[in-house]
Amino acid sequence: MSNTNKLPRRRILVLSVAIVVTALITMSITALLINILERKNEGSDKFTKVVELTEDTVDPAVWGQNFPIQYEQTLKTKEMTPTVYGGSTKVAHKPTDKDPRTFVSSSRVEEDPRLKVMWDGYPFAVDYRHARGHEYMLEDQRLTRRVTEFEQPGACLNCHASTPTIMRKLGDGDVNKGFAKMNKMPYNEVTKLAEHPVSCLDCHDPKTMNLRVTRPAFINGIKALKAGEGVKDYDPNRDATRQEMRSFVCGQCHVEYYFKGKEEKTLTFPWNNGLNIDDIWQYYKENPHVDFVHAGTGAKILKAQHPEFDIWSNSIHADNGVSCSDCHMPYERNGAKKTSNHQLQSPLLNINASCMTCHKSTEEEMKNRVVNIQDRFIHSRDQAFDSLTQFVHKLEAAIKDGTATQEQIEQAREYQNKASFYLDYVYSENSYGFHAPAYIHRIIQDSLDASRKGMLVLDGAKPDQLGPSDITNNNTKEIKQRGH
Repeated sequence: MSNTNKLPRRRILVLSVAIVVTALITMSITALLINILERKNEGSDKFTKVVELTEDTVDPAVWGQNFPIQYEQTLKTKEMTPTVYGGSTKVAHKPTDKDPRTFVSSSRVEEDPRLKVMWDGYPFAVDYRHARGHEYMLEDQRLTRRVTEFEQPGACLNCHASTPTIMRKLGDGDVNKGFAKMNKMPYNEVTKLAEHPVSCLDCHDPKTMNLRVTRPAFINGIKALKAGEGVKDYDPNRDATRQEMRSFVCGQCHVEYYFKGKEEKTLTFPWNNGLNIDDIWQYYKENPHVDFVHAGTGAKILKAQHPEFDIWSNSIHADNGVSCSDCHMPYERNGAKKTSNHQLQSPLLNINASCMTCHKSTEEEMKNRVVNIQDRFIHSRDQAFDSLTQFVHKLEAAIKDGTATQEQIEQAREYQNKASFYLDYVYSENSYGFHAPAYIHRIIQDSLDASRKGMLVLDGAKPDQLGPSDITNNNTKEIKQRGH
């Protein structure tokens, strides 16, 4: 065979290979473009509408037909996964006709008897357990001994059940009227109207899916707070940014509050003067309120609640625009969709998504940093707790033995109220010191100081001898001028 015959064959072979390679490349590029287009369509398609959602759609399972990813995540709030300090431990429970639970979370008052001393005479001294996930919030409230053995107002339901529909129906379409009616109804009566724990409807508009505030107490509280800052007629649903709303929806419940009015029991946030604890303490001085009378000392006591939003507002994270949801409901990818994780858990259980988007560190280092903050908090908190316990016992003994005058007893009771409220404020806040470490330690110091002064009064010191020095007053004035 001649060389002239071989040449065309080689050319044909090369050409054939080139055609095949070109076809494969073209097919790959086409497949890639189709995949990109599909992903873009997925990303732009917010959700697939399977059912119509309305203001009466309370059941999260129905919302889950349109939002299956988020619904599956909310179901995971049933999981009880403890961290070093947070979370809860399962405790076996023998079911009864009145309490069918097969397990509960561990008891705080059994773990720390000092709580019984601080809350002596109040239902929390009888039953107070570690909080479980959102899926349990209504069940655990209905079955706590604080409800089954004591009369409670309907106002308690505000943060443990899906209430927008309840309030609207009670108020014949007027949520504010329904809110007022629900608050003063007996809890055992109004809880029968609740079908689900806090649900999708409580935080999302069923038509637009936008975040919204549904609790009148928060709307009233934030309006009063903004008014004190010079902002008139503030409405979070109209004026707040989306990033602010990612904290406001949480702040509807995770706050300090009280029930205003002997009959009305109106859920109220004490924010008129500000969100600093001293501002809140001053509010209670201007608007006298007593949660209970201490059984051992006769002191009129304020019971702090769970002021996560209040304390976070005094944090470096809040100052830098980091919302509650950024840490507890971090964004994640599901296919091409960007969703907010609705499992609502400790950031320590998802450090990469919760922390590493901002902090350039390792997960182990971030966990150690958090636990170190919490270790220091526990140490400082215990010092204040021991001091308060000793103070209470000293006051009880002085009353029993008649070793103090009535004036000294009354003065000591005032110090007990402050020492108890300030300590309770950081104890009942569930971050174990993390949300605002420096601020929280300052609060603990104020509790310690109040216990110290109370014991000094019982030893004969005059209140005017225990006031701040001129240097302290000047430093305090300068700090306030800087807005801290």
